[in-house]
Amino acid sequence: MIKLIALVPLFPLIGFLINGFFGKKMSKGMSGSIASISVLASFVVSVLAFIELQHAANKSIVFELFSWISSDTLKIPFEFLYDPLSSLFLLIITGIGFLIHIYSIGYMHEDEGFSRFFTYLNLFVFFMLLLVMGNNYLIMFVGWEGVGLCSYLLIGFWFKNTAYNNAARKAFVMNRIGDLGFLLGILLIFVTYGSISYGNVFSKAGIGSPEVVTSIALLLFVGACGKSAQLPLYTWLPDAMAGPTPVSALIHAATMVTAGIYMIVRSNVFYSISDVASETVAIVGVLTALFAATIGLLQNDIKKILAYSTVSQLGLMFLGLGVGAYSSSVFHVTTHAFFKALLFLGAGSVIHAMGGEQDVRKMGGLKGKIKITYITMLIGTIAISGIPPFSGFFSKDEILAHVYEHSKVLWFLGMITSMLTAFYMFRMLFLTFFGNFRGTHEQEHHLHESPSSMTVPLMVLAALSVLGGLLGLPEFWHQTNWIGDYLDPIIAHKNPSILNHDTEWMLMGLATLSAVTVIYFAHAMFITNKVLPAASEDKLKPWQKVIYNKYYVDEFYDMVIRKPLDLISTLFYKFIDLQVVDGIVNGVGSTVKGLGSAVRLLQTGNIGFYVVSMVMGIVLILLFTFII
Repeated sequence: MIKLIALVPLFPLIGFLINGFFGKKMSKGMSGSIASISVLASFVVSVLAFIELQHAANKSIVFELFSWISSDTLKIPFEFLYDPLSSLFLLIITGIGFLIHIYSIGYMHEDEGFSRFFTYLNLFVFFMLLLVMGNNYLIMFVGWEGVGLCSYLLIGFWFKNTAYNNAARKAFVMNRIGDLGFLLGILLIFVTYGSISYGNVFSKAGIGSPEVVTSIALLLFVGACGKSAQLPLYTWLPDAMAGPTPVSALIHAATMVTAGIYMIVRSNVFYSISDVASETVAIVGVLTALFAATIGLLQNDIKKILAYSTVSQLGLMFLGLGVGAYSSSVFHVTTHAFFKALLFLGAGSVIHAMGGEQDVRKMGGLKGKIKITYITMLIGTIAISGIPPFSGFFSKDEILAHVYEHSKVLWFLGMITSMLTAFYMFRMLFLTFFGNFRGTHEQEHHLHESPSSMTVPLMVLAALSVLGGLLGLPEFWHQTNWIGDYLDPIIAHKNPSILNHDTEWMLMGLATLSAVTVIYFAHAMFITNKVLPAASEDKLKPWQKVIYNKYYVDEFYDMVIRKPLDLISTLFYKFIDLQVVDGIVNGVGSTVKGLGSAVRLLQTGNIGFYVVSMVMGIVLILLFTFII
């Protein structure tokens, strides 16, 4: 079955082509079924190949499909790599992707762009699979750019709304900034090692000078910052909520934002060599995690709250990568995919029940109206808050334990982030499902549970959010940490744990106690004392206004970057374009036109004049010939 792994990206591509060419001629049920079955087929092959890989002697298998680029100095085959890292990501992408496709059939059923939506969704999955399966940086880059394109199409799916188009454009442009760093990193890899294939590059990584390796690692990290929404390139991700909710789940949980994590883990040899690059990754990660978590405290849009939680959780993953806990970060990618997809799809179910309303200030009392959505979102909220024995506890605790070994300061900041996460997530849960209903009478009359096509994926993801922690049980709970051992072959340099069991128990207990305390405080605030968010920004305190407006980062970018660029562009347009470029072009045209008008006067129609002119012309030619 491993030999058939090349079919995994082919199935979504076929689904994309069928829906793209014939979607409008098919029924919605047929269009959605074809898209979903194509991803399901990829998932089935991925599962069977994953099972076979467990018993294979060779854990790293390369499939060369054809010679892609061949020149004197550059030879790039089109080949796939199937190993423990890619096998895990294939399961996440296709498994979560399939559930999101099923959910989308119910969620998007009334939308006029139904087949177009599934066309984009299949293409998105195809490019993400290409990204993680490629055996060189160029194939990764093709998939990287492909998911960027698809994110633009899906975020701006409702293109009649100008604000949504602006959000899509913002995501596209900010990702291009990161992509430039990634591309420069690839070029530097080729110049240094003469190849961009993983095997050739990683085997010779040590021959590069420390400065060059650090430069490569930092350039790749710039690309990861763009795709995985780290400081300072994070502002596109919250705005990506403009797209349909299933798109938010796909981008935030299973695909696009995890691409940066995958790329760093795949390139871990560079970061293991460069302490400067690793420290940079850790510091940017923890600052992003803390920064986004504080913003999430005062957001009122249910999807924006989840968006900032994604940015924060990605920051924790990068913090883990920066301290060398690569398998721990992949573990958190896995559990995060479970509970974040659950939370986003649950939010979509709430929005569906509320008739499109996304403001938690206008919700409340929904737990009795949409019970399945409430219970599943409660499970997801507990998981992301790090309460045992749910999945998020094990993956987050494992990262923080490794960080504690590396730096007590970074660990403390990570702990604060974790506590803030528990607070704003339960704030969202309490405001949405508890208390009295605060919406309109029409919305209350409209309240109903979502169809089974939406609730069944929620239940599956809820089960995974509970049981996902079994993938990485601590070694003193279990004989081995499965996910750590499984990913061991692809990690270049291992950092063995130096913590004793007493310290690990202490850290786990402290993390649990802090999370429970924060949840109790949130309960007292929003349930017991019935505190509600301010109805308008004018009623916020000055420091609350700063957080509510996301520290005015967007406004800062607008003032410092966009407006000066607009001014420069205007000046270039008025003086360079209009005066110089247009002046030259129009000048040439005017000159030719003037000469033509002057020469036209010679055409008198007098035959005698023509004869004299011909004779004079011949005489001049003869004189010129003799003189020369």
